[in-house]
This record gives sequence, C-alpha cells and structure tokens, in this order.
Amino acid sequence: MDTATILAEKIGNVLKAKGWKLCVAESCTGGLLGGFITSIPGASEYFDRGFITYSNEAKTELLNVPPEDIATFGAVSDVVARKMAEGALKRSQAQVSISITGIAGPTGGTPHKPVGTVYIACATPKDIRIEHFKFEGNREEIRRKSVEAALVVLWEEIQT
Repeated sequence: MDTATILAEKIGNVLKAKGWKLCVAESCTGGLLGGFITSIPGASEYFDRGFITYSNEAKTELLNVPPEDIATFGAVSDVVARKMAEGALKRSQAQVSISITGIAGPTGGTPHKPVGTVYIACATPKDIRIEHFKFEGNREEIRRKSVEAALVVLWEEIQT
C-alpha cells in the first residue's frame, strides 16, 4: 500500500471519529482526488460530495467564485483556490473542504505561472489554509502530486 493510500485511510478515520463530512472541489485534477478518497472502503461515511469545476463557468456556477476574481487573479491563484474551498463548504453538508486548481500541462503555462503551478485550499467553518506548489513532471505526475499534496494539507488541517 502506498503512502497516499495510507494517509487517505487515516484521514477517513479522523473524519469518522470527529463525525465530519468532507467535500472536494477540483479543477486540474478532474476528479482524481475525489476518486482516490472514495476508493477507500467505508468512504461513504465521511465523503459528502465532489465538484469538478474544470471550466471558469463551472467555478462560478457551482462554487460561487466571482468571475471578477477569475479575471483579475486567474483561475490558478490563491484567491480562486480559497473561493473554491469556501464555495464547496457552503454548498455541501461537509465540515471540511479541499480545493485544487492548477496547470497540469503540457500547455497552458506562462512565465509567471508555469506548468506545475498548483494552489490547494482547505476550509473549515473556523479557518482556511492555502498552499502554493510548483510541481515538476508530466501531466499525470503533476496531477498525482497535486492529490498527494492535498491529502497532506487535509491531514494537517483536521488534526487541529
């Protein structure tokens, strides 16, 4: 069993012990995080829902990310990651949400935001944490590293 699977199981155990539900909001990972979490037997006890908001319109329609924030900061930004996590929390029955937005490549990068730029936000009713990453690798490697990083952020946040 790999480290990410072990961590996902531990996250599930903590969420069950707290009586919390989890929701995810994904862009560049396209459902990979939600799929990974729900591959753990018993995930239905703590996984509420997932939002795959690949397009900017989906981010606005499903998660209430203001279009002006996307226009000003870009879909791949700390501001949009925050709004995605907050929107997911508000539109679910969850006590914790995690969002991922990034550029998995191989195209789409810029000098300011190269391929591998990823923002992850984790929200609870009391707090929000946002992390910025720059991953190396091909598209699938970046997507997998994004999921692994999200699991670490989530694990650290639910410990408090």
